[in-house]
Amino acid sequence: MNKILKEKAMEALSSVLPITLIVLLLSITIAPLPVGTLVLYLTGAVLLIIGMAFFSLGTDVAMTPMGEGIGAQLPHTKRLSVLIVVTLLIGILITIAEPDLQVLAEQVPSIPNAVLIWTVAGGVGLFFVLAMLRTLFRIPLSALLIVFYIGVFVLSAFVPNEFVAVAFDSGGVTTGPITVPFIMALGIGLASIRGDRGAQDDSFGLVALCSIGPVLAVLLLGIFYKGGGTGYTSVTLHDVQDTREVAALFAQSLPEYVSEVISALVPIMLFCAVFQLVSRRFHRMQLKKIGVGFGYTFIGLALFLTGVNVGFMPAGHYLGQQLAQSGHSWLLVPLGMVIGYFLVTAEPAVHVLNRQVETITNGAVSQRAMMTSLSIGVACSVGLAMLRVLTGISVYWMLIPGYLAALVLTFFVPKLFTGIAFDSGGVASGPMTSTFLLPFAMGACEAMGGNVLTDAFGIVAMVAMTPLLTIQILGLLYQRKKRLDDAAEQMGTPDEDEVIVLEEEDVHA
Repeated sequence: MNKILKEKAMEALSSVLPITLIVLLLSITIAPLPVGTLVLYLTGAVLLIIGMAFFSLGTDVAMTPMGEGIGAQLPHTKRLSVLIVVTLLIGILITIAEPDLQVLAEQVPSIPNAVLIWTVAGGVGLFFVLAMLRTLFRIPLSALLIVFYIGVFVLSAFVPNEFVAVAFDSGGVTTGPITVPFIMALGIGLASIRGDRGAQDDSFGLVALCSIGPVLAVLLLGIFYKGGGTGYTSVTLHDVQDTREVAALFAQSLPEYVSEVISALVPIMLFCAVFQLVSRRFHRMQLKKIGVGFGYTFIGLALFLTGVNVGFMPAGHYLGQQLAQSGHSWLLVPLGMVIGYFLVTAEPAVHVLNRQVETITNGAVSQRAMMTSLSIGVACSVGLAMLRVLTGISVYWMLIPGYLAALVLTFFVPKLFTGIAFDSGGVASGPMTSTFLLPFAMGACEAMGGNVLTDAFGIVAMVAMTPLLTIQILGLLYQRKKRLDDAAEQMGTPDEDEVIVLEEEDVHA
């Protein structure tokens, strides 16, 4: 186990190091950071590396096998109504447990946190049921995506502009480090019992549909909820003078995120315990291993959230502010793209997705190819988001063409890649986006005197959109390569006798 943990730590180091070096370079050139903020950032980076290593190990040991087990067992329930209720409950529980949702809720104080969280959880729960039924009854994913995204954009025309960006952002933050491993594993478990040729294609797509539910739910909330006017909470820079104060700040904040993680994992663990009592699926040694895995997940997520919230959020806000005030505000676009390219590699759920894709495709789609495609997509999305901050362009001008292109591609891309692409959109917009990129955009927007709710919010939605295009383009390249390989095989290869004769002739020559 120690060897595996060491490998996970090296993976985390290679993911976090690039973005750490970029921030350091910016801090000594065009956007100098206060020494206290920089020390907080570096300490946060160390916690990120340790937290990602433990979280990744815990996911492999506990979340994935438990999710696959539940997914394989659920369809054996004889009554469809019971299956629907259980799936709805799972969707609601894992959404309430998602730390990213707490971060977003804090940014919209005019709506009580509980109202926003339960609205989003209800949306995820309902669409999780839909995703489960789609897998069981073999409903085409592309058809559902087209219908519901058309509904999203039609409904958004009747919602105040301030709610639109928050609605689309909520679809991104709900599919984070708690939700993704469990939902993806459950989807693979559901598909595994079918055994038909299309089961592999339908093993992805649950995250994609679960990302639509919150958008529709928050849009409906925007129509019917009468709050006290929209607003946001600006990021506070901590004035720390020495390393002792830095340590004290992290020590004071850690219990808060430990409490968050406990409240997130306990409902899931209780549900898994009830599932085990009813199904008796796992034997004693497996349960012991899963229990240890949940412990690793707890440690990793607590350290990760403490690092990003205390260390990364203030640095992101301050960097955006300084770049906007530097006299070269146009640098926000290229620098934002560079930051986005490397930042996505530090998202813990991204590594879970990439491993699942490589496993399901038997290595045909490698983790490296997935990561490169995701990084390009996120770089483009952050560049476009910074362009919005500079110009005030409505998010509609970005989202409508982007989603339209993504939906058109579903007719030309292998079904497996459609599911992977729409899943990856939700996965890419995780805690690093909500705690670094969103404050980065907010800081830049504040410095330029823009409307934060309409110009800065929406960056999570942008990050969730562009991977839909890049991953499907990867699917087109994969399809083309496969056709070329098949054509080469059909042309035939010389048999063994011919090869021997040719080799003998070469020797005589």
